[in-house]
Amino acid sequence: MGHQEPTGIVVAPGVVLPERELTWQFSRSGGPGGQNVNKVETKVELRFSPATSDAFSETQRARVMQRLQDRLTNAGELVVVSDRYRHQLRNRQDAIEKLAAIVRTALKQPKKRRPTKPSRGAVQRRLTEKKQRSETKRRRKATLDD
Repeated sequence: MGHQEPTGIVVAPGVVLPERELTWQFSRSGGPGGQNVNKVETKVELRFSPATSDAFSETQRARVMQRLQDRLTNAGELVVVSDRYRHQLRNRQDAIEKLAAIVRTALKQPKKRRPTKPSRGAVQRRLTEKKQRSETKRRRKATLDD
């Protein structure tokens, strides 16, 4: 038989959030929807704990925890809620997409800043301008002969 794909959410190449690490909760959604809104639990809440996840390497985990620290609960969980649609299945898909986008963004490695320096011409222009300004101000001063 062939190689079986891991079940879970593919966030980035080599990073898959396992299905067993996701906790789903469903509740009734507010807003319009007629009689349906009072009966059907379409609102979806998806919980994921990056601190204990097997999906990340140690450096990835550290980066994710640092970047998402403001979004995590006291228990260290990332909570994603979706109640956009009137169907639970569509809200589940939406929550998965939101979670993947959040984790993908947190995993991105920041670009290294390369310090720049002014060009030789720019330095030359600045110094020339300073000399002219200095000369202009020097000529304004009253001389002792006046």
